[in-house]
Amino acid sequence: MFIIKLVLKNSIRHKLRTFLTIVGVAIAVMSFGFMRTIVTAWSSGVQSSSENRMITRQAVSFIFPLPYSCLQQIQQIPGVTEVSYANWFGGVYKDAADWKNFFPRIAIDPETYFSVYPEFIVPADQFAEFKKERNACLVGEKLAREHGFKLGDLIPVEGDIYPGRWEFVVRGIYRGKDQSTDETQMFFHWEYLNERMHVETPGREGLVGWYILTVHNAADMPRVAKAVDDRYKNSRSSTKTETEREFQQSFVSMSSAIINSLEVVSYVIIGIILLVLANTIVMAARERTKEYAVLKTLGFSARHIIGLIAGESMFIASTGCVIGLGLTFPMAVGFAKAFPTFFPVFNVETVTIILAVIVALFAGVAAALFPATRAVRMKIVDGLRSID
Repeated sequence: MFIIKLVLKNSIRHKLRTFLTIVGVAIAVMSFGFMRTIVTAWSSGVQSSSENRMITRQAVSFIFPLPYSCLQQIQQIPGVTEVSYANWFGGVYKDAADWKNFFPRIAIDPETYFSVYPEFIVPADQFAEFKKERNACLVGEKLAREHGFKLGDLIPVEGDIYPGRWEFVVRGIYRGKDQSTDETQMFFHWEYLNERMHVETPGREGLVGWYILTVHNAADMPRVAKAVDDRYKNSRSSTKTETEREFQQSFVSMSSAIINSLEVVSYVIIGIILLVLANTIVMAARERTKEYAVLKTLGFSARHIIGLIAGESMFIASTGCVIGLGLTFPMAVGFAKAFPTFFPVFNVETVTIILAVIVALFAGVAAALFPATRAVRMKIVDGLRSID
């Protein structure tokens, strides 16, 4: 208990220096946690991928469509329990220059899409209304909050991939089953898109962007993927079938340079924490060289000396860590509000908190290592005459 009191008194002996060091550690921990949150948010789609879902797309590129006629053929492949399809629509809502107006707009088959994606939960009455109306749409709760969409609202979209003015009526608002579910998307009837293409742009009807497959057993995925791709191997629409995780990972890998840069920066922050804290502890230990010599003379052991130095270091590191983590959460919330659709899932994960705590504690131990070793090895005579 005496050592603990002495540690606390030593920690606040130079109040300004201790305060600035704690602030430095707190900012570094907050930056570390924020960087790691961006990295995990960027890969949120990969982490939330289903274990029994697969994606079939055009083999050359995702931007090329597949024939709607593939649906029944894929359904007949052994191991496939259900098949749905979707189409990226694009379009411009309001001002294209304002990135806040961007959100995914996807044409789907309402009869099957929400069966293969059970994480999207739509109230039964709203879903029934959505199915009745050809130009109806469903929007996520987060998207509805961001833009103030309500049931019955009209969402005008100027088409780019599919030219023309499109109007969608909000007939339902879906929510995610947990925090990892994307609530920033808009879904509408693929038939609405297909019918307009048939009338306005003949030749572009009967095409879908990709197929979503669910399989009974995850172990069957390699066999199912090979069966699907072999079927269309020599056709004009060759396919690539992969797990949903691999499909999502392919998008993340396109920005791997950014992700790697953020990870490097987060590791650099660890070094900053260590340097800031080590500088303070080394200065404090040097100023107390004579005091440590006196304590040794009075019979204090090496364990007590190490406890004093390491205790002060851990106190500063722990305090800075707590404050830094406390600042990380409101910063993450503010960032998520500022970029609602760019990062549809932006949560500080438990693993990020654990890493931040480990980093702070490691810095506390490492910063005390040199001054503690020096103080223990110091001869009493040298310590007493080092400072007058």
